[in-house]
Amino acid sequence: QVQLVESGGGLVQAGGSLGLSCAASGSIFKINYMAWFRQAPGKQRELVARVTSDSSTNYADSVKGRFTISRDNAKNTVYLQMNSLKPEDTAVYKCNVRVLLPNTNINLEVWGQGTLVTVSS
Repeated sequence: QVQLVESGGGLVQAGGSLGLSCAASGSIFKINYMAWFRQAPGKQRELVARVTSDSSTNYADSVKGRFTISRDNAKNTVYLQMNSLKPEDTAVYKCNVRVLLPNTNINLEVWGQGTLVTVSS
C-alpha cells in the first residue's frame, strides 16, 4: 500500500507565490515519476508538471517559466513551486506518482487527495 500526503496550497493574490509538497510512503521499491495535475471547476484535469526518476521534467505550456517541479528521492517527496500566480491557476492540485512495488513487476499509479489553490485578482 502506498500513501501520498500533500501539503501547501491556500489563498494568494495574483502575482504571488505558493509551494506544494507531496510525500509518498509505504511499500515502494522505486518511484518512476512524480507529477502534479490540476482541475479547475468545469474544466478537465490537466497535467501541470512531471518529473521522472532521472529528474527529467516537463510542464504545461501555461505554467512554463512560472512553476518549478523538483523531487527529493531520499524523502520520496515532490515539490511544486508556483510563482507569478494568475487567477486562471485556481484549481484543485493533485499529486500523482507511479511506483514500482517491491519484489514485483507491478507499477502502481497513486493519487493524492488534492489541495485547493485559489488565486485572487
